[in-house]
Amino acid sequence: MTPPSTSVLGSPESLCCAPLTDAAFSERDAEEIAGILGALSDPVRLRLFSIVASQDEVCSCHLEGPLARSQPTISHHTKVLADAGLIHGEKRGRWMWWSVVPERVAQVRQLLGGT
Repeated sequence: MTPPSTSVLGSPESLCCAPLTDAAFSERDAEEIAGILGALSDPVRLRLFSIVASQDEVCSCHLEGPLARSQPTISHHTKVLADAGLIHGEKRGRWMWWSVVPERVAQVRQLLGGT
């Protein structure tokens, strides 16, 4: 009889593929990444983020049409993404212009095991 493994996931030989990360998340990293993934978990916010990420910057006024949402709803969703540190807004006149925070996206990619 083989003794039970002390690892949560078993031995590396029992894994079907290579691990995504070198180590488990720290509590702080897990809380941070959960907040980011929570911000992206809404389909409207995920689409909004993809629109902003596909361009250098986007005016809030150009998000209503593609998302089929009102300006107050757009403002709510951009605030959630901005609070998660994924996008940054700059007020110009009466409109906000949004851009992705590349350092934050790189941090998320790294935490999830990407390069």
